[in-house]
Amino acid sequence: MVNESPPPLLSIVVPVYGVEAYLYQCLESIRADIPAGEAGAVELIAVDDASPDRCGDMLRSYAAGRSGIRTVHLSSNVGLGLARNAGLEVAAGRYVWFVDSDDWLPPGTIPAVLDRLRQHEPDVLMLDHLRVHEDGRREVDASSHLLHGISGVVRLADQPQLLRVQHTAWNKVVRRAFLDELELRFFPGWYEDIPFSHPLLIGAEKISVLDRICYLYRQGRLGAITSTRSGRHFDAFDQYERLMDWVRRRHPDEQLQAELFQLMVNHYLVVVGNDDRLHPHLRRAFFQRVAEHYRRYLPAAGYPPPAGITGLKHRLVGRNDYLAYAALRQAHRVAGRLRRPAPPAGEAASGRAADDAPGESAGDHPASGATDNVRNDALAGRGNP
Repeated sequence: MVNESPPPLLSIVVPVYGVEAYLYQCLESIRADIPAGEAGAVELIAVDDASPDRCGDMLRSYAAGRSGIRTVHLSSNVGLGLARNAGLEVAAGRYVWFVDSDDWLPPGTIPAVLDRLRQHEPDVLMLDHLRVHEDGRREVDASSHLLHGISGVVRLADQPQLLRVQHTAWNKVVRRAFLDELELRFFPGWYEDIPFSHPLLIGAEKISVLDRICYLYRQGRLGAITSTRSGRHFDAFDQYERLMDWVRRRHPDEQLQAELFQLMVNHYLVVVGNDDRLHPHLRRAFFQRVAEHYRRYLPAAGYPPPAGITGLKHRLVGRNDYLAYAALRQAHRVAGRLRRPAPPAGEAASGRAADDAPGESAGDHPASGATDNVRNDALAGRGNP
């Protein structure tokens, strides 16, 4: 009689594209963190999304002779979301965690994750992270405080602020059967996390929060889409339509729709004001699409607009007044330059944050005005084309 090994508790899916400089650090941070005696509890699935560099060969070499590592090599590039789906299709674990291949895990993460999964058996386990800059500086995310002080198992109704935590796939470990119950998969295109991450929290009966740093999120990588000017930023509209359609069909709650509506408009305002994402000749068209979504999804009972400049921008979107918005944006850019201290003699000024209006290119977290000075690349997705 053959004794079959039990399936792993956790499958870690790593989509790989154009990250040969970072890939080994990512894979090693996972494999080296698996506790002795727990090798069967974790499987690592790396998906080569037809990477144009040496990543495919690196994965073959890395997997050779190492147990618990599976590789999937796609024949053509499908993008980050569909590459995650490809890894999910072969994942055998009870839980799945999507880790981006240019990021990495701090020591002690996997033992803590496994312990919490066994202790609480949640639908979703939420994790905290730090953002790591190219100079090594580590920065707390502006939404991390929303994870503090939550013990036991909760629902979103108990802790509604969790909806405002950075909505990415990689800060959540998800029960695989729960994903199937919600019929959730990633869609193609940029901003793929939008119709995936929010439904997880909305539909979960059991949410657990691991209030410790479990993920190191790399900032400033060349090729990140948040620093790429492209018409593909218009993909955000398709992704929000998918999210709103899912919510309307499965959770038609007016308060929830009002909360998501404000987050959506805040996010759009970040994108439309960001010189690194939209070429100036696309800005008016993007703004008009934002105004269209504002009219389409405005809750019947209204919503609480944010205060200050962000609230003013909301009102301008509601009136589809691009000229007033553009004038406001330009005024803040000028004011930013006036406030900016002059560089020392003979030294050129560096950076561009002060040239941008508050809440525009300097920030990408839609939760509140307090996060306007924080760049949050993951709301837009990164990596694969």
